[in-house]
Formats: sequence, structure tokens, C-alpha cells
Amino acid sequence: MQTRKLGNSGLEVSAVGLGCMGMSFSYGPAPDKKEMISLLRKAVERGVTFFDTAEVYGPFINEELVGEALEPFRNSVVIATKFGFDTASGISALNSHPAHIKEVAEASLKRLRVDVIDLLYQHRVDPNVPIEDVAGAVKDLIKEGKVKHFGLSEAGVQTIHRAHAIQPVTALQSEYSLWWREPEAEILPTLEELGIGFVPYSPLGKGFLTGKIDENTTWDKTDFRNTVPRLSPENRKANQVFVDLLASMAQRKNATPAQIALAWLLAQKPWIVPIPGTTKLSRLDENLGAVALELSSDELQEINNGSSKITAQGGRYSEGAAKLINR
Repeated sequence: MQTRKLGNSGLEVSAVGLGCMGMSFSYGPAPDKKEMISLLRKAVERGVTFFDTAEVYGPFINEELVGEALEPFRNSVVIATKFGFDTASGISALNSHPAHIKEVAEASLKRLRVDVIDLLYQHRVDPNVPIEDVAGAVKDLIKEGKVKHFGLSEAGVQTIHRAHAIQPVTALQSEYSLWWREPEAEILPTLEELGIGFVPYSPLGKGFLTGKIDENTTWDKTDFRNTVPRLSPENRKANQVFVDLLASMAQRKNATPAQIALAWLLAQKPWIVPIPGTTKLSRLDENLGAVALELSSDELQEINNGSSKITAQGGRYSEGAAKLINR
């Protein structure tokens, strides 16, 4: 497995990480816990060293799963988790007050079965707490030896600058894929300027860019994709052109649409580390295969030209979820 460094921080991880949320949260009924522990450990065997979880996934059960599965490999993996929600009030309530951050960190340490959190993100920017106070709280945790690196998620340019001035930001985790390229305008140049790594979540468009989902696909009623406007049946039909673009290149490269989508992301910057999620070993292997897939400059240009002529139909979040993105 190739490795990459997240910006100037020196934090080195596998070129593709593993998003663990779907193993217990958001995508319908949770899979069997033993199977997910096995999958996490097989990921380690395949060279994955970067695992992403969060307090709010469950809440709590995803961190517990990751902690149990990775305990035998603690010294050879990097675990990222997140704070920023008031879980007692429901996941729609933000809370990044410094005292709360420190409480969450202590609880996450126990659930993850670790002595130090490798990378601690603010899950969403809290408009009620100055980002300087948030960065200061994490800085304190780093001084205490409870956290190694500070991250932000879905933060805007000014927030990143202000946080970075208090405590250097190691990584920004935000949505980025062939059908959500908004970070290219201002975010990527800012990260490059400041030496911050980028961790794209939903690099496969919540599964849509794999080519395994079409307008007739149905999900369990508890699957959050039912609430995503971009994934409504009529918008899936309209957005199929993105998949067709990937499939055309995949056929020529003897690859899959998912591998092309991930290889395209990896080719954008050497400090980008996507974290596709899966609950299936076959999909894990497919995703990891993207690391060895090289796209020439002409092929990348062809993908860029093709996608620039397409406008994705539908918002990337429901109205309620969109309100939580305060940049």
C-alpha cells in the first residue's frame, strides 16, 4: 500500500483510508458486529492504516466497534474521530464549547481503547463558539498528550485560517468527488498555502458513482440516502451521466467506475487521502485497487472536460442537514 502525508504535519497514512460510519450508522440496519470487526482487521492486513469514525455515529457504537477491532494494531494504525454535537439533545444540536470538547475527548479515548487520539476533528463548525476557542481547547488536549493532531470538517476558508493561527490544522475533511467539486475553487488553494492535508468523504457519491445504483434502487427506510435530494429517483436518472463518464474510462482501463473516481481524486493533489466506506470485503479490495491505477494527464483532462459539461441535479444534503454546515 502506498502512503501519503497529510500536508506538512508529518502524519503519514495509507493513500486510501476507510470510512467506518456505515458499519453501524446511517445506511440502514447495522451489519453484524463480528463481520465488521473482521472487515476492519482485513483492511489492516491489506495495508490500510487510516480509519475514520466519530462520537455521533450511533452515537458511540461506531467508536466502540473501531476500538475493539483495531486494539491489536494500535501502534500501526491512525484513528481519526470527531466532536461537535450535543448527543444528549440529538444529532441536530451542535456543541463545540471547550469544556464539552474535553469531555468528549475523554469518552472517545475510552471507547477507542487508546491513550491518545491520533486525529481529532471538529465535526461541524459551531456558530455559537469562536473557532479560536475550539482550536485552543484542542491545543490544550495536545499539550496534555491526549490528542496528536487537530482537524476540521466542512469548514470554510476564513474558519480554517483562524483555527490554524491558534493550533496548526493537520487535515480538513469535507465532501469532494467528481460530482461535488466545490472545494476546488477556494478550499484546495488554501490548504496548499497552509500545508494542510485533505480527506474527502463520500468520494464515491454515497455509493452512486460506483455504478451499482440506478433510479430503481430502493433502500431501507432508515437509510439516510432517502433524504438526499441528489439521490431522489428522478435525480439519479438525470445524474447517471456522471456514472456513464466513469464507466467509459473504466472499460478502457480494465477498471471499475469506483476505481476511476478514486484514482481521479488521488491524482488531484499528493496530500489528498479519500476515505470511502464499505461493509463488504469485495468493495474494500475494489477501492484499494484504485491506488495502483494511474490516469495519464490526457485521461484526467478527458474526465475533467466531460464532467465540466454536466450539472449535478439535486442538493447534496437535505435542508435540515445543510443547516449544520456553518462555514
